[in-house]
Amino acid sequence: MEVLVRFPRLVLVFTFLLLWLAAWVGLKLNKRWHGLAEDLRVDYSVVLGATLTLLGLIIGFSFSMAIGRYDQRKNYEEEEANAIGTEYLRTDLLPSNGDRTRELLRQYTDLRIRFYTTRDTDELKQIDADTTRMQNEMWVAVSRPALTQPLPVVITLAVGGMNDVINSQGYTLAAWRNRIPGPAWSLLFATAIFCNALLGFGVRMPNVKLLMVLPLVVSVAFFLIADIDSPRLGTIRVHPQNLETLREGLK
Repeated sequence: MEVLVRFPRLVLVFTFLLLWLAAWVGLKLNKRWHGLAEDLRVDYSVVLGATLTLLGLIIGFSFSMAIGRYDQRKNYEEEEANAIGTEYLRTDLLPSNGDRTRELLRQYTDLRIRFYTTRDTDELKQIDADTTRMQNEMWVAVSRPALTQPLPVVITLAVGGMNDVINSQGYTLAAWRNRIPGPAWSLLFATAIFCNALLGFGVRMPNVKLLMVLPLVVSVAFFLIADIDSPRLGTIRVHPQNLETLREGLK
């Protein structure tokens, strides 16, 4: 399940086929059992309405979770840009290695932009390795003056700023890994399947085309949730506009 929801377009197709199949199975059971008795129609409508309401609530909560995680990724992208920009200014306070640190920060900003825009898994692994290496080099560049020429206030600002740069990348990575949990998706699919099976079972006049409406609507909703919740493979993604603006300024 967790592998499936990483690919929003696949979620759209798979969900539609699965839910339409559930409605078709319900329709076949209806024909086999010769439909519902009229005295059960009222109770059945209550059950169907309550189940559809539950499905709507779960979809709404899941959509809210996806939006919250998307906003979190946007906020951390902004924080990364602010941390890098602040540290770039503080490098003037370093008694040595200032030029070297500024060049490292420019290269680091390019890496962070690539992290947000790439879709290639192999490239992402290389970016992660380069990011770790670059963070080590930047830390050495600001910590070495602190050891050789200890200036408490000035060095504390520069070292603290670099610490913020490194920490902001960790927060961003954690936010990108924070996805809607698999059990929540399982509950979504189980409720949707049950709803469509109930709908197919309760129809008075069988109409295959009409039974496609609810699966289509629900699959589009699932696609939107998966797309927003997918930070790298979705169409709605966080664009590193703050980092790109910062990079233009660092030139």
